[in-house]
Amino acid sequence: MRLLIADDEPLARARLADLLADQPGLELVGEAGTGREAVERAESLAADVVLMDIAMPVMDGLEAARHLARGERRPAVIFCTAYDEHALAAFEAAAVDYLVKPVRRERLLESLERARRGRGLGAAQAEAAGRAGSQRQRSHLAARMRGNLRLIPIEDVHYLQAEEKYVLVHHARGEDLIEESLKSLEQEFGDRFQRIHRNCLVAADEFLELRRVGDGQVQAILRHGKAPLEVSRRCLPTLREKLRHL
Repeated sequence: MRLLIADDEPLARARLADLLADQPGLELVGEAGTGREAVERAESLAADVVLMDIAMPVMDGLEAARHLARGERRPAVIFCTAYDEHALAAFEAAAVDYLVKPVRRERLLESLERARRGRGLGAAQAEAAGRAGSQRQRSHLAARMRGNLRLIPIEDVHYLQAEEKYVLVHHARGEDLIEESLKSLEQEFGDRFQRIHRNCLVAADEFLELRRVGDGQVQAILRHGKAPLEVSRRCLPTLREKLRHL
């Protein structure tokens, strides 16, 4: 099994590596210091198992596990953490096991054997992880196209546009397609984005002006928009009311 260790403490990573140094059939393929790095490296290194801390910068381990559960490989995740209060959330994120530091070697090997037998997540577990993730707002969106992964910080997103079964994310580094619905994104991030049309959500801090044009049409002028965006008549009263309180 190909193993990735994710922990923001170098000494913690080194201890886990030492515990497994002489184990046949295990290959340590990499390490990560943040949840975001864990997701990116698990994908690029084709990890079968990720030993994951929970309290990490940029993206915590719980969110990282949910992103992994939605990927193509779906590596097994074993949480190794100093706190026991996240156990329920960990199993909702489809973790194989939840170990409290200091991790005992025998207990870790038992968890790895469980991961070996399971060899990643089944479809039902991945679906459960997705449902659990929908109850907690993410810090990143994941764009997966042609085998490549890009994690987009929510704070960098300017606006979201529906395009058939995809959503086009306009963000600080460009544009990416994600396989999510605009409705689910509005439910999750309704405090951050404002609906201006049935096919468009805009970050609240992006609005510069609402401009009236011909035939009573209103357009939204954005800080980072390439062109004005149409505001539907249905969305206009609610949008104006929300913008007054920003």
